Amino acid sequence: MIDPNLRIVITGIGLTAPNGNNLKEFRQNLLNGVSGVEHFETRYMGKLLAGVCDFDELKYQKKKQCRRGTRAGSVAIYCSREAFADSGIDLETIDRSRVGVYLGVTEHGNVETENEVYNISQYDYDVKFWSHHHNPRTVSNNPAGEVTLNMKITGPHYTIGAACAAGNLGVIQGLQMLRLGEVDLALAGGVSESIHTFGIFASFKSEGALASHEDPTKASRPFDKNRNGIVCSEGGCVYTLERLTDAKKRGAKIYGEIVGYFINSDAIDFI
Repeated sequence: MIDPNLRIVITGIGLTAPNGNNLKEFRQNLLNGVSGVEHFETRYMGKLLAGVCDFDELKYQKKKQCRRGTRAGSVAIYCSREAFADSGIDLETIDRSRVGVYLGVTEHGNVETENEVYNISQYDYDVKFWSHHHNPRTVSNNPAGEVTLNMKITGPHYTIGAACAAGNLGVIQGLQMLRLGEVDLALAGGVSESIHTFGIFASFKSEGALASHEDPTKASRPFDKNRNGIVCSEGGCVYTLERLTDAKKRGAKIYGEIVGYFINSDAIDFI
């Protein structure tokens, strides 16, 4: 039974964004007005505006693991490892069956599928050239699953699909599992990667919703009077969550406490 009185705190933060690969860098670039949006070459569509991350994929993975996995998985692994390191917890000394991984995803599998269809088009659509990695790459739990494989975590893991609110839902799920006593630590947050194929760009363009600016730094300004659409991007942020009592016991640095949340649906349209 869930204990609503258990206080849950954030003790680690790991992130990558087009304008920063850690909290300090990201915060400073936000304060300095560094955009991170750039021109990005996209199949069938030419140069478009996109937010592209520049983190070191090989910091926590080998090249073979990157090739076998997904870009979203690499984002998730980087953010999760950084969050754990930031928390000061020694991964080698804890019970990894008591760690949960809960990641929100906006979409998953479309990039891999579109790219694999393109690849076999080079072989007259002969399916013998279809990647045997397709299924594990495109299952909906993939980014969270890649984290557990990389970090040898044997506790629960899954993804939560909730469009642009998915990262919030990942954090809420981590909080709930801690209050239920299902886990003692949670890696919770969200990751997204949709820019490495044309589909999402083409869809937003057909809706008349895709941003277009000669200067990329003028794009993705939702509250600006001269805004003109959406800029697709990639990135992620993962938090290490703990019960307050556990965090205090080990003398952890505490960023803040999650004091409440609310979930609902507008039930108006698909977007």
